[in-house]
Amino acid sequence: MRIAISGAGVAGAALAHWLHRTGHTPTLIEQAPKFRTGGYMIDFWGTGYEVAKRMGIEDRVRGDGYQVQHIRSIGPRGEVKAELGVEVVRRMIDGDFTSLPRGDLAAAVYATIEDRVETIYGDSITAIDEHADGVHLTFDNAAPREFDLVIGADGLHSNVRNLIFGPEGEFEHYLGCKVAACVVDGYHPRDELTYVTYNTPGQQVARVALRGDRTLFLFVFRADHDSPGIPPKDQLRNQFHDSGWECPQILATLDDVDDLYFDVVSQIRMDRWSRGRVLLIGDAAGCISLLGGEGTGLAMTEAYVLAGELNRAGGDHQQAFAAYEKLLHPLIQRKQAGATRFIGFFATKTRFGLWFRNIAIRMMNFGPLATVFAPSMRDDFDLPDYGI
Repeated sequence: MRIAISGAGVAGAALAHWLHRTGHTPTLIEQAPKFRTGGYMIDFWGTGYEVAKRMGIEDRVRGDGYQVQHIRSIGPRGEVKAELGVEVVRRMIDGDFTSLPRGDLAAAVYATIEDRVETIYGDSITAIDEHADGVHLTFDNAAPREFDLVIGADGLHSNVRNLIFGPEGEFEHYLGCKVAACVVDGYHPRDELTYVTYNTPGQQVARVALRGDRTLFLFVFRADHDSPGIPPKDQLRNQFHDSGWECPQILATLDDVDDLYFDVVSQIRMDRWSRGRVLLIGDAAGCISLLGGEGTGLAMTEAYVLAGELNRAGGDHQQAFAAYEKLLHPLIQRKQAGATRFIGFFATKTRFGLWFRNIAIRMMNFGPLATVFAPSMRDDFDLPDYGI
């Protein structure tokens, strides 16, 4: 089948890989003018990691990744308040684990199809008209085209979801925080292979040292959903200017940042992910929120399952879509429920909460307590083997 995929991120590229592998002709449609790399740091484990193995990209993912050793919570003078050895996390999930920028994972996936799958950059779908034999797509720039199926893999603010299912506000559940991330050159001090976090009530700034003398910063803060007329950098300056620690030095680096990721921390909750010949995957369908920690791994899983079910159904998209939703809806709902509990780690509301958070981090170094948190980390999902 000819299958249009809106979005060339992790979900879209992974789906294109598996569809091409099973004999279909996918076309990626990406609004950005070129393939997007970099981005915020993600932790990659679970069923998504297993899918990466089946794709044959594990070595590249681990090579591009960082085997972070410590999560460190520090105070206003840089003093260590609490520290967790990441080896504890690896034991909790009983499997593989690495950390890497989101765009580096997407690039590893996209490299498997770069010369074999058509990608249209700098364009987006403006109309989706389904008929008996397929779907007629209209674009901002390209000439109209016919496809058999359309997949929305275009993230939290999905264009396909908006066109087919309705406005974002009908499905978005705001979790009360905003998040920003950027990478800067030459920032010091550095703490190699350590995720350094600094919290004050309602906010967190973190830094991770990257190769090439680069540093990735992550900002999380509680705020109203809308801040009309206030540019993202100004929102960060307003929020963190008097927060202490290295915040003035970090905020000064924003002047030279051209690529700042800035968004709300929200979930997408839908009863159905498909309508006719159109289906949503990844964050477009069931975003668990950036702070949930596993969105990219779930996107990899969803891409594999969708392609596998299409193959198993012999191209009967209705049967495949129904099987896909039946398999994955319970998993996404569990992950969304768990993700809401992570908000307190990133943006603890009170000073007492910060004290208790640091106690919990220190206690997690002891095996018995770590087992309490293990169920929320593990994927309670048996990844099918479709033989593809």
